[in-house]
Amino acid sequence: MKKKANITNRAARRDYFILETIEAGIELKGSEVKSIRAGKASLAESFAKFDGREIFLYHMHVSPYEYTPKEDQDPLRPKRLLLHRREIDYLIAQISQKRLALIPLSIYFKKSLAKVELALAKGKRQYDKREAIRRKEDQRTIERAKRYH
Repeated sequence: MKKKANITNRAARRDYFILETIEAGIELKGSEVKSIRAGKASLAESFAKFDGREIFLYHMHVSPYEYTPKEDQDPLRPKRLLLHRREIDYLIAQISQKRLALIPLSIYFKKSLAKVELALAKGKRQYDKREAIRRKEDQRTIERAKRYH
């Protein structure tokens, strides 16, 4: 089963500690599926939130497909995530008890179905980000030193 990530949220791994990932289906219109297949979507500012007994993906921008009527398209409409009831209950408990965020990491197609990879994540503070950058730079200098000696 090959899964190809069409759309990724690169800032998520920089801004959050990823604790756990979950795969979910996503409810899309036909024109949205075509736009995502063409790579015309963005997860940059998106997040998932529960509304009642369902989980929705907010602020995921899907550019309008050029061959559909303009009145049918809302690029930022909330998209419902397709999960089993026990998965939804587990996510709601984790988010409310541990003060975690539900962040989409990528959207891909698996057996012609659109899937979103969600992460239970905890936000990084500014000093955490600086520490990660410092570690990466130190690792690079070590690798560079190994190469030249």
